[in-house]
Amino acid sequence: MKPLETLLKNAARSQKVIAMSEGTDPRIVEAAIEARDKGIARTILVGDELTVQLQFSLLKQEPGEGIEIHDPTKSPHRDELALLYYSLRKHKGVTLEQALRAASKPHVYAALLVKAGLADGTVGGAVATTAEIVRTALQVIGPKKGAKLVSSFFLMLFCEAHHAKKGAHIFADSGLVVDPNAEELAEIAMASAESFATLTSETPRVAMLSFSTRGSAEHVAVSKVVTATQIAQETQPNLLIDGELQFDAAFVPDVAASKASDSPLGGDANIFVFPNLESGNIAYKIAQRLGGAVAIGPILQGLDKPANDLSRGCSAEDALHMIAVTAAQAEFATA
Repeated sequence: MKPLETLLKNAARSQKVIAMSEGTDPRIVEAAIEARDKGIARTILVGDELTVQLQFSLLKQEPGEGIEIHDPTKSPHRDELALLYYSLRKHKGVTLEQALRAASKPHVYAALLVKAGLADGTVGGAVATTAEIVRTALQVIGPKKGAKLVSSFFLMLFCEAHHAKKGAHIFADSGLVVDPNAEELAEIAMASAESFATLTSETPRVAMLSFSTRGSAEHVAVSKVVTATQIAQETQPNLLIDGELQFDAAFVPDVAASKASDSPLGGDANIFVFPNLESGNIAYKIAQRLGGAVAIGPILQGLDKPANDLSRGCSAEDALHMIAVTAAQAEFATA
């Protein structure tokens, strides 16, 4: 599990503060304890104080150093954060009273902590829907300067003995953008390359996937991938990217030699950009459930500060991994 160990060590060096918007969930409490004990990050558990304390009692633990509990309805920061929310949303007709109510909601409160600089990143989604987490992140934290799109990816770790290639890979977009056009697909590819370099310190090698390799099929869906590849190449000439490619031509050197002999990837891509959410989501679940890969995500990219979404079926270990990812993103954002 070398890629995961590297990620956890990088997170531990940063000692960032991550606000967990579902601090009453036992999985989140367990992950916060593990993050503290392993020195991965400091956490703020957001939620009803008595309920959070009960979770610690059930685990025979205490919050202690490295874990704070913030009850949004009682927090000394609530008024300050409500005013911040009002300043961000008054142009949409939000009143001060509505802002105060919003700042009392755990996922909004957690995002406001990040916006105000009281936390370095936030994680939610163990209970809330992806739509809630992403909408709040966009409204409160906002997009990164110059970013044209907020998208997502899964960090896929292939570390088992049966895996033909071991290491970290990115599958994008597998959690957010349903049917990107060519420009959006190019943006996803470039953002994913930056995310990969941030999390792994390795060189990104981007494959733009299709059911066609180098014109083996003609279809409007293929043309979209070709155009997206060209846009990314023109925008970032030094980026190692190729498309359109079938997965085997992007992943297997012998197949690449046969189907795309002049590909700069040589069948050794580590980032796979899928033509739509349908294919990306199906692919990551197959790799996880049948292939035994560790899937961390969906991880958001394109935001001004890190805010990440958990699957509602996540485990405490999944939440721990997401804390580490969020800390690593925060470290890069402030570097």
